[in-house]
Amino acid sequence: MKASKGNVSRMLVGTLVSIMMVVITACGGSAPSSGNASPAPTVKPSDKPVATEAPKPAEKQKLVIYTARDKSVVDEIIPKFNAKHPEVEVEVLTMGAQQILERVRGEKANPQADFWWGGTQSGLMTAANEDLLESFKPSFADSIPALYKDAKDRWYGEMLLPEVIMYNSKALKQEDAPKDWDALLDPKYKDKIIIRGVLASGTMRTIYSAMIFKEGAADPKKGYDWLKKLDANTKEYAQDPTNLYLKLAREEGTLSLWNLQDIMIQKHLKNQPFDFIYPTSGAPILVDGVGMVKNAKNKEAAKKFYEFLFDSKLRIELADKLFQIPTRTDISKDSLPAWLKGIELKPMNLDWTVMAEKEKDWMQYWDESIKGKGAK
Repeated sequence: MKASKGNVSRMLVGTLVSIMMVVITACGGSAPSSGNASPAPTVKPSDKPVATEAPKPAEKQKLVIYTARDKSVVDEIIPKFNAKHPEVEVEVLTMGAQQILERVRGEKANPQADFWWGGTQSGLMTAANEDLLESFKPSFADSIPALYKDAKDRWYGEMLLPEVIMYNSKALKQEDAPKDWDALLDPKYKDKIIIRGVLASGTMRTIYSAMIFKEGAADPKKGYDWLKKLDANTKEYAQDPTNLYLKLAREEGTLSLWNLQDIMIQKHLKNQPFDFIYPTSGAPILVDGVGMVKNAKNKEAAKKFYEFLFDSKLRIELADKLFQIPTRTDISKDSLPAWLKGIELKPMNLDWTVMAEKEKDWMQYWDESIKGKGAK
C-alpha cells in the first residue's frame, strides 16, 4: 500500500508539472532550455511592416519656346519631342527672329521664355553680348565648327540658311529671273518684287545688311543707294511670311528675297509655284541657331530640347523632309538627301562680327530714310 501511495503521489506531481507547462506555453512563453535564456522580444507598433505606397508619377516640367521657325517645322518636331519626353509640357510662341531678340531683351529681369529656337547669327551674337543667353555646353559641342557657334557656348548654329532669289515659277521662266543681286535693280522688275517686312525678320535684316556690306561697310552710303534702287522696284512689304507666300502665289508680285529652306518647303510640301536662283556671286549663308535664355525658369527641360534638336538621326531626317542643312560635321555626306548634294553652297564674303555691330544702325536708317522713298 505504501508503494502504491508513492506511485500516486509521483503521478500527481507529474500531472501538475505538465499542466503548468501547458499554461506557460498558452500565455506566450516557452519552457526555458537553460537558466540563461533571454525572454522573447516584444513587438512594438513602430516595428510593424508599413504598406508600400505606389510610386508617384513624374512631375510635369514646362518648357516655353520662342521660335522663328515655320509652322510646318514646329508641327514636325514638337510631337516627336513630346513622344520622347512626355514629362515636358511645351508651349511654343512663334514670331520673327528680331521680335524674339526684342522680347527676350525686354524680359531680361523676369524671363518668360526658356529656349530661343531660330535666330540669326547676328541676332544671337547681339543677345550674347547683352548677357541674354545662358552658357551651356551640350554633348554634341565638338561636332559644330567654331564658325557656327559661340566661343562661350551661349548659342549654337542648328542649320545653314543660304539667302537666295525667290520667284514664282508659274509667272516667270527661270531664264527670265535675275541671276544675281544687282540684276534685281533692273527697271524691268519694277513692281515685280514683294519683300517680307524687314525690321521684324532676321532673314531680311541679314540680306539687307549683306547688301550694304558688299557695297562697302566702312561707308554705308553706297549700300544705302543700292537699297534705295531695290525699294524703287519693290511693290510692297508683306507683314509676315504667310502674307508673302499668298501675294506671290496670287502673282501680285513675281520676285522676292528669301531663305532656301522655306522656299523648298513651300514648293515641295505646300505645292506652291515657287523656285529659287542661287546668286552667281554668292549668297549670305546665315547660321540659324538656338540658345537657352539666361536665368530661364525651366533649364532642365530646355537642356532636353537642346539635345533632342541636334540628334544626328533627327538632323538627317530634317534634311530629307524639311530641307534643312545641318551644321554638324560628323554626319556622313552619303546619308544626306539628293537635293542637298546638288547645291553648291557658295558663300558671300562677309564679316559677321561687323554685320552684328552695324545691323541695328543700318536697318534703322533704311526704315527711316529709304523704305517707300526709293522711287522719289
